[in-house]
Amino acid sequence: MVAATIALADGPVIPTFGTTSKCVKDNDTFCTDWLKTNWSPVLKPALIQHIELTLIALVIGFAISFTLAVVAHRQRWLAAPVTFLGSLLYTVPSLAAFEILVPITGINRLTVELALVSYTLLILFTNTLAGLAGVSPEVLDAARGAGLTDGQILRKVELPLALPTIIAGIRVAAVTLVSLVTVVAFVLPQGLGKPIFDALNKGNFNTEFIAAGTLCVLLALVADALLAGSQRLVTPWASARRSR
Repeated sequence: MVAATIALADGPVIPTFGTTSKCVKDNDTFCTDWLKTNWSPVLKPALIQHIELTLIALVIGFAISFTLAVVAHRQRWLAAPVTFLGSLLYTVPSLAAFEILVPITGINRLTVELALVSYTLLILFTNTLAGLAGVSPEVLDAARGAGLTDGQILRKVELPLALPTIIAGIRVAAVTLVSLVTVVAFVLPQGLGKPIFDALNKGNFNTEFIAAGTLCVLLALVADALLAGSQRLVTPWASARRSR
């Protein structure tokens, strides 16, 4: 079946599939009927893809950054080159990163995730390293005096005390990724960037643009709120200290 289209006065070409409302025809600011009709086939899949892309990049980025930070905490010479590399990757524009990677890895999720992960490394590495380095020397001396090994000190003393700073870095990285994933639609038709770009290609179809953009903002706010709640849950002593 070939879908009919409606060409609006301002330029949008909106698929009608045989039926449409006056709100859509006039390209009003927001059409709830379009939202109800297109939630399941358009917005919901895009939202799920957006979350998946964000989570994959965040988990991989944290695993790499955490490992490097723990090693750099012991081998201080490693901090400078890793920070430099992370800063270099962070300064590369997202579209340029895709253009560099596509000829090497192709047009696929691997390309997208490699670019996304690269933007998390600087944030996660520096926050994790700062959290570990911020542990009081007196506390470390007391732990050694109690007979703890370096590994035990890391697990039982340094990491728990560094958690507030580590989670703060995860929060920044998560919100950054949510925004960056919208650009993924330039490479793959996935994530909330796809309905946003589709709306622009239709000539600024207001409802689709606003709905997808609002979902992206809400996703970032929810992610930050969940991580903030997790931070208070796993580090109650830090919250109590701030409230004094």
